[in-house]
Formats: sequence, C-alpha cells, structure tokens
Amino acid sequence: MQGLEITVLLGLALLAGTVLAPRLRVATPLVLLVIGLALGFIPELRQIELPPETVLLLFLPVMLFREAWTTSLRSVRRSLRYIVPMSTLLVVASAFAVAGVATWMGVPWEAALVLGAAVAPPDATAVAALGRLLPARTFMKLKAESLTNDGTALVLYAIAVALLLGEQITPWQITGMVLISYLGGAAAGIAVSALAFFALRRMESTLTINLTLLLVPFVAFLVAELMEASGVLAVVFAGLIVAWVSPRITTAISRRAADATWPFGVYLLNGALFVLIGLEVQLVAHEISPSEIGTLLLITVAAWLALFVVRYLFQWLFSPFSRPPAGSTRSLRHRSRVVSTVAGFRGAVSLAIALSVPLTTADGAPVAGREAIVFVTAGVIVLTLLVQGPLLPAVIRWAKLPNDDAAIEEYELAQRAISGAALAALDELAIEHGISDRVRDRARREGYERLELANARAVARERAAEERNLAELDAPLDDTTATMGPVPPGADDDEERSRGPVSDGGAGTDRRSNVRDGSESRAAEGPLRTGPLEMIAVSDDIDLTQRSPLLRHKEAQRLRLAVLDRKREVLLRLRREGTIDDLVARKILAGLDLEEIRARGGDKTEE
Repeated sequence: MQGLEITVLLGLALLAGTVLAPRLRVATPLVLLVIGLALGFIPELRQIELPPETVLLLFLPVMLFREAWTTSLRSVRRSLRYIVPMSTLLVVASAFAVAGVATWMGVPWEAALVLGAAVAPPDATAVAALGRLLPARTFMKLKAESLTNDGTALVLYAIAVALLLGEQITPWQITGMVLISYLGGAAAGIAVSALAFFALRRMESTLTINLTLLLVPFVAFLVAELMEASGVLAVVFAGLIVAWVSPRITTAISRRAADATWPFGVYLLNGALFVLIGLEVQLVAHEISPSEIGTLLLITVAAWLALFVVRYLFQWLFSPFSRPPAGSTRSLRHRSRVVSTVAGFRGAVSLAIALSVPLTTADGAPVAGREAIVFVTAGVIVLTLLVQGPLLPAVIRWAKLPNDDAAIEEYELAQRAISGAALAALDELAIEHGISDRVRDRARREGYERLELANARAVARERAAEERNLAELDAPLDDTTATMGPVPPGADDDEERSRGPVSDGGAGTDRRSNVRDGSESRAAEGPLRTGPLEMIAVSDDIDLTQRSPLLRHKEAQRLRLAVLDRKREVLLRLRREGTIDDLVARKILAGLDLEEIRARGGDKTEE
C-alpha cells in the first residue's frame, strides 16, 4: 500500500477507536489494538510492515519525552530505592526467566535470551495509557521504573544478539556496555538539555521555542546512538531536566501552546502504534507455518506467566530492603504488589527490540529463531494489553488501596501560599509600578475574596473526605463500589476555564468584575471628547479629577502582571524546596499562564 493510503487507514482506525472506546467503556489502546488485529485479516493490509527504525526514531523519542515531561522529579528522587532494583535487577531476572522457559520449550538459548531481553521491560507509554486508575504515587513509581529500565534491556539485547550471531562476549565487554549505556545515555541527555537551556532562554517567539522543544528528544536520541549509549535514557534525562527549567526559559504563550499540541500529537503516535502492533501480529502469524503456531502460542503464554511470577516474587523478596509507607500492613503491601504486577504492561520498546534482530548472520545464513522472537514478543504485548488492561480496574477495586490525597492537599496549599504572598506584597508592587490607591485597593479586595474561596473549598473537601470515610465504614461487606484514587488537580480543566481562573489572589478578576470594569470604560449615551484625561466617557457620575478609565485599566494590567510574576516566584520556590510536587506546580503554573495571556490581551502577541 502507498503512504497516503496507510495514513488514511490509520486515521480512520484512530477515529473509530476514539469513538468506540467510551461507548464500550474500554481503554482506547485496547480498542485500537483489536482494530489492528481485525484489519490484519485483510491480505492487502498485511503488507504494511513496521520497520524497527520507525518505532525507535519516530515513535519512541516523542512519546518518551512527553512521559518524562509529565513525570514528577520529586517522586523519582523519593522512590529511588524502589526504582533502581526494579529497573535493573528485575529486568535481568525477568529476561533470564523467560529465556529459561523458552529454552525448556525448544527455543535455542541464544534466541531465547534475545526474547527475554525484548519482553523484560514494562513500557512507559503503555503504563501511562492504561494505568490512570492507579493511585497517584503508585502510578508515578511505575512510570519512573518504565522510563529507566530500557537501558538494562537494551544492554541485554546487545549481548544476546552478539551470542546469536556467534560472537564472543567477555565480562569486561559486558561491564563496558553497561557503563556506556547508562552513563553515556545520561551524559547525552544532560548535554542536550543544557544546550536547549541556553538556546531557549534567548528566544521569545512561540514558534521557535516549541520547534526547539520538539528537536530536543530527537537530538538527544541521536547523540546517544552515536555514542552507542542508550537513546531511551538520553531522552528521559533530557525530558526531566527541560521540564524542570521550562518555567524560567519559556513564555506563557509558548507553554500554553505546547500543553495544547503535545498531548494531541502523542495521542496520534500512541494510537497509531497500537494499530500497527495488531497488524504486525497478523503479519508474523501468517509467515509462520501452522505446525509451529501451536508451540509458539504455548511459549507466549508461558513467557507471559513467567513475567507475572518473577515480578511478584522479586517485589516480595526485596520488600525487606524497601521503606514501607507509614501505617501500611502486610496485607496492604501484598495487595500493592499484586497491583504493581498486573500493571506491568509491555509495548513499543519490546516490539522495537524484537524487530531489530538481524535477518542474517555475517556469513549470510538466516538467523535462527527470529520469527519465533517476533511472534512471541508480539503475543506477550497483546496478552498484557488485552488481559492485564481490562483486569487492572478489577484488581484495583479488590486491592482497596488507600486514597492518595497528597496532590490535592499540596495543590490547595500552594494556591493559598501564592495568593497570600501576592496579597502581602501588594503595597510594595503598587509603589514599584506606580499604581493608584483605587486600583490597589480593588485588587486587594478581590484577592481576599478569592483567598476566602480557596479556604472554603479546602474545608469543604476535608468534610467530604470525612463523610466518604464514614460512608465506607458503614457500607455493607458486599458493596462492590470502591474508590479508584483521587482525581489530580486539573481533571476539570474545561469547567475551570468556563468559570475563569480561581487562583488570582489579589490581581486577577473574574468574568463579573471584567464586565464591571469594562462598563466603567465603555462610552455612555452621547458623544466622546478628548482632553488631558485621554478620552473620558461623558457621564454624570464621572469625576474628572480622577484618572481616566483607560489609565486605570493600564494600571490594573501592570499590577496584575506584577502579581503573577510574584506568584510564580513563590510557586517555583515551593517546588524547589520540595513542599509541593512538580506536577502540582506545573498545573498551577498553567493557570497562571492563562491569566497572564488574558491580562495582556491584545497588547502583546507572539508569532
């Protein structure tokens, strides 16, 4: 098929999956995967073959960069005791367990080790797409693990492919490969993010800023590949660093544009990838003889079960070395391990590793077991998505993990803190920017009203949580309902935007006040005249000794922008000190950016 036909086909499949998923009450990636499997029954469509370079160079950099961008750096630092063994030792244990099972079932050892390296790492994009029902802390730990475990898997893959091609690998070579993969990938990501920092701080155009951000993951991946290091780790490091420094080197308009375009672009790539995985499974299945299909299906199920068992046992064996949450019981830790085990999805990285296996050896002979590697890897991906995906919500309900309200509490704390700091600095800012007492007092009055509203919302949320806990204690034992975890701040963005900003402690104005201010400066019935007061509307109740509505509007605008700058300073200080999480700060920053864009209005536009 030609490129245009494939593009239209993928677009129609994405549209169908997006429409059907909410009606079927199934995650969109699962519907897209089934659509891909169904399309694979059409012989002409099976000609669509997914080159490994497509996954590695087009899909992965963008998707991993976005996942790293939306990962909490504070959570990564606090969960290192969990992340390090899960992203290194668990990957090795999973790879060798799958290799052992596959070898026992007749796969050559070298090919079995390649298979183990392919299916060992959980995939960050699959976890992000299917794990949204998890409590926030558990979800973030799984994302961080999935973002960092690919380096270990790629080192294992390189070792296994060398053995598969008949090469000799020494322990010193293995050590060097591990060091180059991790240290080289980290160095490449840090270097590229540093270059991006110095470039972005000199840019003001929204277009150039976002084009630079789009280039960062690809450049990081390329630099790492040239060093024969892990491109995945390079993209992850670059995403974490650029996300941290972004508020200081980008503009409000550029951040709003990025927040609007990146999720849509990643959704398109992620959805297309799930459809292509379904097509790839059908392609591989029709290339293998029917006599081998049954054996490979058994190997697929055995490998999938081995991953399940190893992941749970590894968490259980390493539990004495972890720091359990305060107040957790043995039963709760067991349920948490079960949830983490079911949430270990496989996805794009596994498929890219399997497809990257060479077709022939150095002497031109076909590589033994390549079809089996691709088939079993694709089958494990399908099983994790189609079985674990629908199973995860039921497991979460069964686990009854405690509510994680930390993000909501930190959000409310930060809102009150930045609003209070803005009110405290109002007199200082008014003097600094030459603001009249009338404009300053109005800003103070509105700021106090919004601060009282924020306090009232916090009290109402606490009372609702207490009532919910009491209701849960009084609920019958056979009640099937369960809390699925708190909705993070920002889940009701559309509703908040329709109401206007809610974090404007001292400077912002809501829609009613905007209407009121506009009515003051709008011309009354009768002609307009010009004079030293810059075009005052003719009205009986206007005091000509006072400043004009236009000047008051400009003063209010300057004060509003100054207050927003002060709020950002306080917000970033709270994030730097670890008082609030990165994602909480990013959510509040998005609201402040929207207020700044509204405050500037048509006075400042960016190309």
